[in-house]
Amino acid sequence: MPLRVLVVDDTAVFRLVVSEAIASLPDVEVVGSAENGRMALARISELKPDLVTLDIEMPVMDGIQVLEALRKDGTEVGVLILSALTKKGGELTMKALDLGAFDFITKPARGSSRQNREWLASELAPRIRAFARRREIRKALRRDPIPGPPVSMTKQASSPRLLPPLARSVPPEMVVIGVSTGGPAALASLLPLLPASLPVPILIVQHMPPLFSKSLADSLDTKCQLRVKEAEEGELAVAGTVYIAPGGHQMKICPAANGGKQIRITDDPAENHSRPSVDYLFRSVAHSYPGKATAVILTGMGTDGTIGLRLIKRNGGTIIAQDEATCVVFGMPKDAIAAGVVDVIAPLKNIAAEILETLKGGSA
Repeated sequence: MPLRVLVVDDTAVFRLVVSEAIASLPDVEVVGSAENGRMALARISELKPDLVTLDIEMPVMDGIQVLEALRKDGTEVGVLILSALTKKGGELTMKALDLGAFDFITKPARGSSRQNREWLASELAPRIRAFARRREIRKALRRDPIPGPPVSMTKQASSPRLLPPLARSVPPEMVVIGVSTGGPAALASLLPLLPASLPVPILIVQHMPPLFSKSLADSLDTKCQLRVKEAEEGELAVAGTVYIAPGGHQMKICPAANGGKQIRITDDPAENHSRPSVDYLFRSVAHSYPGKATAVILTGMGTDGTIGLRLIKRNGGTIIAQDEATCVVFGMPKDAIAAGVVDVIAPLKNIAAEILETLKGGSA
């Protein structure tokens, strides 16, 4: 049965382009469209779509109000945000993700109708596949609320640790996190559980475009005991602070002349089709701080991070992965687990405790 999609946007031309892009995808059908939020709610009630592509800035009722209404009514429908690549668009997108939107893409700012349709199709396709896969997993979990993970992924259901504990003479000097689809919500659950007294800095690569990463950092900063900020070129990473890689740039960490840990922001090429790239950060950690990091791989599409995790693991670091049941998309953690480099697989709610355990300096 094809995935049923409702297209919501206040611009007729863009509704058409999005509809054509979706119609070009296999196993997906456009069941209708709406030009404002009020009409969208009526169409959702009438058509019962599986997924809604939702513009944020609309007259009559905007996308944020639609999400608030859906949450209030308890309506189960996936929402994929289409946002303008602006500061305001970034701020509204973070709010939409807080309200339960599945993911987002930015609207093409230029190009012909054909180019925009092809670009949108390329951006929508993996997200729609990921959404469909998540629906299957959630249906399976509802049928079997305590599913047993594959034998290859865990020794015992009660113990997520896979590899022998690592004996540490000293605790790690930093925590590094890689995350993509579903990341803002995952980070908003994880980071508030860490104390302001955390003795190390945290560096995060979240796949995001320019402007949006600053909005993410500002949003997380209001929720956390830790300070959260967008990383800046040349600054020193200090304990109790979370640094988000700026969208459209790469971020790495290296020793400073005074012995501190210096963040470098570069325009080096994308890796794994991503800039910032998780592998780029993790590789710098493995080379400059062997055996001195705890690395965490969270929800996300693709395989970004696995190569860097191999290096971190080879050099004595500890690696934690989010489990399938709590991932929006079990892509990046799954690839790392399959590579055999993960020490701990844990549900999202337990990852903060697992991080703190590694910082004690004893067993991982």
